[in-house]
Amino acid sequence: MKRDSKKSWTASLTVLIAFAANVLVAVAKTVAALISGSASMAAEAAHSWADTGNQVFLFIAERKAARKRDKAHPMGYGREAYVWSMIAAFGLFTAGAVVSVMHGIQQLITPEPAGDYAIAYVVLTVAFVLEGVSFIQAFRQTRKAARELDRNTLEQVLKSSDPTLRAVFAEDGAALIGLLIAFAGIFLHQITGSSMPDALGSILVGILLAVVAVVLIERNRRFLVGQAVTSDIEATMARRLLEHPEIERLTYLHLEYVGPRKLYVVAAVDILGDLREHDVAVALRRVERELEDHETVEEAVLTLATADEPSLDFPAVSGHR
Repeated sequence: MKRDSKKSWTASLTVLIAFAANVLVAVAKTVAALISGSASMAAEAAHSWADTGNQVFLFIAERKAARKRDKAHPMGYGREAYVWSMIAAFGLFTAGAVVSVMHGIQQLITPEPAGDYAIAYVVLTVAFVLEGVSFIQAFRQTRKAARELDRNTLEQVLKSSDPTLRAVFAEDGAALIGLLIAFAGIFLHQITGSSMPDALGSILVGILLAVVAVVLIERNRRFLVGQAVTSDIEATMARRLLEHPEIERLTYLHLEYVGPRKLYVVAAVDILGDLREHDVAVALRRVERELEDHETVEEAVLTLATADEPSLDFPAVSGHR
């Protein structure tokens, strides 16, 4: 099995774990909200059902993006991941954030009595454990990817080209924070007898989900319209090219994301020696195939540089020859 297939399976496993946890948590929160009458618990139930629906979209994103390229899609189907992940983010905003805020406002206007706090506390505790398991899985995967690129974990979440991993990490993190907010709202409702803290808890959960959804939507939008690669990835690709025994100089490099962890590479290079036209063409094709053997390169196109074109200067790779 190729490494990219393993990563795709790992990402799908992360989504499936999150889905299973969200289904259990959503059912438990719904029952607890109906029994206790807590606005914060109702907001958390809406949050969990929104997350459950999102996992379906994220799983679809992983499956569709993994399809091999064909004549209709010469750059593959990788960008499908950003489309479906954006749909999932919109779902989090509408089904989670809007519902939670509206329910909290309604509770402020027309307070309803709450009770059976013990059930709410038990459900919140169980939910925290289940959400924590899902978050740990996403955190470990993200931290591993961050180490490979010499980044910190949060930087990897924001900059990663993998929208599924970013969504699971962000939603699970938001879920844990939301549970703490709900616990505080219910606890203050119990000790003060006022439904206001509970209602405010519901509104805060909604605002938290809205912020997460907007961030996810914005990140997916950037990758759909052409997010530039980071300087570290550009330097890494330049190093791979310049370290090739047949390449002497690099004068142009264009990198473009065509899906999660997938790049389209265009470069202008000087081939060592003074080869005949046929031999140069063969050498260029050989380097292209070797680049495409790497899991991150969907397609590579190399052309010859002219003598008057200046070499690109990458601090991480300059002077290696």
